[in-house]
Amino acid sequence: MAEIFPMKQTKVVEVESAASPFQPPDADSTVEITLAQALQFCVQKMGVDSVQAVVDRLRQGDSTACRHCRYSIAKQVGESLGALDENVKAVYVVDYDATPEDLCFGEATPTSLIHLIVWAGRETGALDSLVTALDLALAQRYGDLTGRRQLMHLLDVQVIDDADVQNRTGYGALLSSLYHPPIQVWKR
Repeated sequence: MAEIFPMKQTKVVEVESAASPFQPPDADSTVEITLAQALQFCVQKMGVDSVQAVVDRLRQGDSTACRHCRYSIAKQVGESLGALDENVKAVYVVDYDATPEDLCFGEATPTSLIHLIVWAGRETGALDSLVTALDLALAQRYGDLTGRRQLMHLLDVQVIDDADVQNRTGYGALLSSLYHPPIQVWKR
């Protein structure tokens, strides 16, 4: 697997804490783990015999491989955001790039964004920075993996708070949508 998905050297930043030292993962190491797990998820879901077969299908723009990979990435990004920011309550994935006709024929844009709604107690600069770091690292590594090095972003993240959900305003209204509900990928 080393030739398919080479690991980069990562630097761990230590943060002092009164209770115990904590070493938060950097974006690059989080993305390495996320993509490795996404490829394994695709191997299992698609019933192929190797990670290389999944990588080849992703490079060809195979809609099934792209869909499974994007779902796994969304789920793991949600888990990472929840683990690293205690204000995050839930994370949802929304698929609104494909038209109903595209979905009917199994077509999807392999480089379209992964749309996430992050329900947080409040939006903070730390959460915004975390999302930005993950997005940039994911875009670079996913672009390298699939041969689409021109990717600038892979994530489209909308942060909502309790008021948005309670008042059903903005993206908070989608959580109670009857016609196009998002899929919850992580919850505290």
